[in-house]
Amino acid sequence: MIKLEIKGKRIIIRELQLKDVFLMREWGTHENPLIEDYNFPPMNDKEIKIWYAMKANRLFNKYYGIRNEEGKLIGYMGIKDIKVIKRESTLGIVLDPNQVNKGYGTEILDTFLKHYFTDMKMKKMILEVAEFNKRAYRVYQKIGFKPIGYYLDEFFDSELDLSSIYYLEEKSSFVITDKKIYNYIYKMVLNKKRFFELRK
Repeated sequence: MIKLEIKGKRIIIRELQLKDVFLMREWGTHENPLIEDYNFPPMNDKEIKIWYAMKANRLFNKYYGIRNEEGKLIGYMGIKDIKVIKRESTLGIVLDPNQVNKGYGTEILDTFLKHYFTDMKMKKMILEVAEFNKRAYRVYQKIGFKPIGYYLDEFFDSELDLSSIYYLEEKSSFVITDKKIYNYIYKMVLNKKRFFELRK
């Protein structure tokens, strides 16, 4: 039984179900190797059940499936490291690559954050985004997130093709040292007061 349903104009956000994860196998893939880790990994039925159990059974994490106006699963999101006393958590969101650049990201965040700050009575949302992921960064800025930190982190793919046009266009976001690849990450934050002030 679905306990939660958060509705936007074109999207519905519900608690993540096992059947949602099976549908993720039908998603497209990102051509850009810099964001390959956002592709849903190839998994068999058993691995999907384990993946779902790991997401669904964490006390301080909550995961949600996102459907569009046609009822198609277009993404999932999570709030992780929920701090009950501080009333804050860390956001993660993944969209089906076939559904990117359709305005869904902005609507999902706007819709969910209204619920997050009002119904869940949370005070702050934190997220991290790679500097090279300019599309995502612009969406977060548009919603109201502000950068509060900037740091280097090891890139997920140590075998990245450094002659790739995707890498060369974003070369300034990377540091190569000792045969390791690092990339710059922004830490961003949005508090309840700013979120609602921007929507007056």
